[in-house]
Amino acid sequence: MTGERRAANLSWRGRIGARLATGVALLLTTRLSPRRLRQVLRLLSRGSRPATRDQALYARQAAVTVSTRCAGLGCLQRSVAAALLCRMHDRWPDWCTGFRTDPFGAHAWVEVDGEPVGEPGDLSRFRTVMAVRLRQEEAS
Repeated sequence: MTGERRAANLSWRGRIGARLATGVALLLTTRLSPRRLRQVLRLLSRGSRPATRDQALYARQAAVTVSTRCAGLGCLQRSVAAALLCRMHDRWPDWCTGFRTDPFGAHAWVEVDGEPVGEPGDLSRFRTVMAVRLRQEEAS
């Protein structure tokens, strides 16, 4: 998959929105328990429409463009920021977290139609343990 470190071409409004989303994502991911974070994201996703792959990728790239932490190892903040940026445009990608056992690793990402968006490696060995997905009745 491509797009992990590719910078987005952001307008000044886009830059402000991306900074806002990455800041809120940092607060949510550092202050809330995983259970509470999922509850907040589930609440925020309500009433939105499914994000397209391009929308989710652009949101991910925008987060990476304005935040060095999101551009590096901050996958949880990056994934939440991408979801929040999509939500600012009435869209929602699937937000996921998971782990693999050999070698052990944890990761967070967004996906569309069951496919990770903008991830550089193969995530097929990751087992999803927590996700916020739009229900079909919410998306219509």
